[in-house]
Amino acid sequence: MKQLTTGIKGTAAVRAEKGNLASAMGSGALDVFATPAMIALMENAASNALADYLEDDETTVGTALDVQHLAATPEGMDVTAEAVLTEINGREFTFEVTASDSSGLIGKGTHKRFLVYGGRFLEKAQAKLK
Repeated sequence: MKQLTTGIKGTAAVRAEKGNLASAMGSGALDVFATPAMIALMENAASNALADYLEDDETTVGTALDVQHLAATPEGMDVTAEAVLTEINGREFTFEVTASDSSGLIGKGTHKRFLVYGGRFLEKAQAKLK
């Protein structure tokens, strides 16, 4: 992994649409941006923050989330997530994450990711099938 410091940021964006609404994802009955979709967007922003620092077979996986979904976003609005790296502990990275729509903040929390080597990680996962 290339040298990394706290404060780096990553972003990700998506439009609230049929496939990521609570009614479609099974996380509720209403046509609003789903909590699982917001969490995935936050994870994507954190992953994007680290992407330029990874080398060879390195990648990161999400290991922990503590998130609040604060406000609903209707279908058709854009949602943006931002992740700011706040702590580095060996191969573990902690982020402050937020999600917003054009009306303001809709979610916030912390997210941890861990550095792994893709080939070994997949091999270990596939061993469960044996």
